[in-house]
Amino acid sequence: QVRLVESGGGLVQAGGSLRLSCAASGGTFSGYTTGWFRQAPGKERESVATLHWNGKTTLYTDSVKGRFTISRENAKNTVYLQMNGLKPEDTGVYYCAATLWGSGDLRLRSYNNWGQGTQVTVSS
Repeated sequence: QVRLVESGGGLVQAGGSLRLSCAASGGTFSGYTTGWFRQAPGKERESVATLHWNGKTTLYTDSVKGRFTISRENAKNTVYLQMNGLKPEDTGVYYCAATLWGSGDLRLRSYNNWGQGTQVTVSS
């Protein structure tokens, strides 16, 4: 299976934007459903957004709808998470995950391939 490498995290003020990238190493995202998840300090990991292997169907957790966009660029073997209108409660470590021929649901247990995470900090 592919190795996932996240990048793009950082420190941003509330209301700002960041774009996270998840690159596939050792393969492509063909056939993979991918997702972004996050974990705030002292809290459980939660889902953020998923992109079906068809490249079209997306799901978002309610708290990020209208602000975040998940997308994929096949030519670069990369999945993105564009985050706009960031809020302090968006702070956490963001993880990219993937599963072959996944249904695209938001459940963590549906994903068996995880990256190492990238830190996002939103200051108020």
